[in-house]
Amino acid sequence: MRIDILTIFPKMLEGPFSLSIIKRAVDKGKAEIHLHNIRDFATDKHNRVDDYQFGGGAGMVMMAEPIILAIESLQKERKYDEIIFLTPDGEVLNQGIANQMSMGENIMMLCGHYKGIDERIRDHFITREISIGDYVLSGGELAAAVLTDAIIRLIPGVLNDETSALSDSFQNNILSAPVYTRPAEFRGWKVPEVLLSGNDKLILEWRQEQAEERTKNRRPDIL
Repeated sequence: MRIDILTIFPKMLEGPFSLSIIKRAVDKGKAEIHLHNIRDFATDKHNRVDDYQFGGGAGMVMMAEPIILAIESLQKERKYDEIIFLTPDGEVLNQGIANQMSMGENIMMLCGHYKGIDERIRDHFITREISIGDYVLSGGELAAAVLTDAIIRLIPGVLNDETSALSDSFQNNILSAPVYTRPAEFRGWKVPEVLLSGNDKLILEWRQEQAEERTKNRRPDIL
């Protein structure tokens, strides 16, 4: 999979993508991540990418021309499954969306800033708009990092144990069961006996019961 991210602050994303599972995916050749500075596509000597709103109002708006030139430049090289705008008023990211996108080949993400982007970009180029929650960030970079991580970890061969992702919270509209590791007893707090029994059937049943109970108590809305 290839992910191209359009941003005016590429350095914000270099750190998150240079560590952990995402770096492992890149090193294994399972994913490519390319950061593109929108300012490189500005057409004036000051590399300007924003301007005042028509009609007045507080906040600057990202201009259509440099963003569209960036998008079209990439489109000349390959076809994209999605061109995603990270925005607070998009559909809220969930596991189902991440699952779906992990099966794509080429994804482009656009990180907005200021008051937003010229609406004509959304009308004519954006194929999907995604939010990571009902709140506003200073820009789309952190949202792009979250979406990228959620997608890439699902690509076969990225995780050492490919079944791990299948048991994550929300995969079956249910939260994960509690997990424990060594020691079996710490400060008098003991691991449930069933997990030490070696009986796979009982362990599976216990985990399912615990997952259902946790979901009922914490997120009944997803049941």
